[in-house]
Amino acid sequence: EMQLTESGGGLVQAGGSLRLSCTASGLPFRDYNMGWFRQAPGKEREGISCITYRGDSTYYADSVKGRFTISRDNAKNIVYLQLSSLKPEDTAMYYCAAECYYSRGNIGTYSNYFGQGTQVTVSS
Repeated sequence: EMQLTESGGGLVQAGGSLRLSCTASGLPFRDYNMGWFRQAPGKEREGISCITYRGDSTYYADSVKGRFTISRDNAKNIVYLQLSSLKPEDTAMYYCAAECYYSRGNIGTYSNYFGQGTQVTVSS
């Protein structure tokens, strides 16, 4: 059974940084693209970043490009998201998911499974 566990969220001031982690189990991690998604209250879930299974290509939503960096460690089954230059509008619950894709500027996932999420709150 696949399990994804996100961690690393917290409360940070605008301009600050956080590093999120997503630890995966129950799937051949090194065979899957992995992505990060977020959902703010009252808004739809947004795909923000995707990394290919070998880690050789990365994709970002325009809203986070240049500020967030995705990476992965296939030996540890972990995907990371480095958040920098945070803004209050980055406040959301952040989730990871397997089987992400990038198409026509949008990031999505073929999977219906997300972890429990980790909350990021950015104060102004």
